[in-house]
Amino acid sequence: MADEAILMIETHPAIPFTVTDATAVPKGTIMTMSDPMTATATAAAADIVAGVAKNEKIASDGKVSHPIYRGGIFKVTASGSITVGDALTTTTGGNRLITAPTTVENIWGEALETASDGHTFLAELNPFTINQA
Repeated sequence: MADEAILMIETHPAIPFTVTDATAVPKGTIMTMSDPMTATATAAAADIVAGVAKNEKIASDGKVSHPIYRGGIFKVTASGSITVGDALTTTTGGNRLITAPTTVENIWGEALETASDGHTFLAELNPFTINQA
């Protein structure tokens, strides 16, 4: 998979999320969450964070549960410039992360290194939502 999020340090065990049987999920996919605790590959900016897929799921394999990391240190790919300490969020550009604008409520985690567009860097997965209302 291009731009796979690679687990470097496991700080939390992966937990089971509901997934669609017909969908394939490559290992290291950044996942978004919907109700009830259902994970799909992220495809939009500032998606609600489920986490990172622990391993591959084969399409139509009969499985409707898949392990997702909700914490850990990952090597991820930057979309745009990122500075150490930046809050991170998802983007529409595939399996990459961007610096979260101040208006974004869904945070993926924190940059542990500075990176340029297309480069890999270390980041801590620590999903949370800020209610700015």
